Amino acid sequence: MKLSINIDHVATLRQARGGNEPDPVTAAHLCELAGADGIVCHLREDRRHINDRDLRLLKETVKTKLDLEMAATDEIVAIAIATRPELATLVPERRQELTTEGGLDVRGNMERVRGVVSRLKDHGIRVSLFIDPLREQIEAAKQAGADTIEIHTGAFANARTEEEHRTRLDTVRESSRLARGLGLGVNAGHGLNYLNLIPFRTLADIEEVSIGHAVIVRALFVGLDRAVKEMLALVR
Repeated sequence: MKLSINIDHVATLRQARGGNEPDPVTAAHLCELAGADGIVCHLREDRRHINDRDLRLLKETVKTKLDLEMAATDEIVAIAIATRPELATLVPERRQELTTEGGLDVRGNMERVRGVVSRLKDHGIRVSLFIDPLREQIEAAKQAGADTIEIHTGAFANARTEEEHRTRLDTVRESSRLARGLGLGVNAGHGLNYLNLIPFRTLADIEEVSIGHAVIVRALFVGLDRAVKEMLALVR
């Protein structure tokens, strides 16, 4: 299992004061030096954290893999094509949300999603779809031409009881197995942390996890290098 670090929350802290620090591009470099397998950023339509400058510099400097989370809008698709990240992950996006809530409805928006996937792939960009662990959405992702899915793990992360925790974990396990059987790559993310990742490691079909908030919060107390290395130790 590989680990990619989402650096959006570094940019969120910067935007709280409207200045230049902390720089998410510097944070990405430190994450890579600590051993991260990739860097994730989300260029939102309202630019509430990561901005165009960040994305441009990340593409120029990231040495591992840059995963651009993005809405399937014409503006952001054009930016992705101009930037050419190694992976583009299509996510749903609402202006009011604090973080991404739920997965993309691929089945209900097949024509639009398929068109965006095709445009990105025509420019050499691999495409992932951020979806809930539902059979119909996984099968729709395959039909849309995606290379990979990222399973939304929010329900697992927010489980309140041990029974619910096991049930949600089994759902992710079955979904990841189905996706791999369809020839899709399988990533996962949202709400994963230093505790709930321990049982999550038993999911053999998950190739990569994307974690941001937990690592950045831990970094406030122990530093970014140590926070990433501690997470890597759990992942591997």
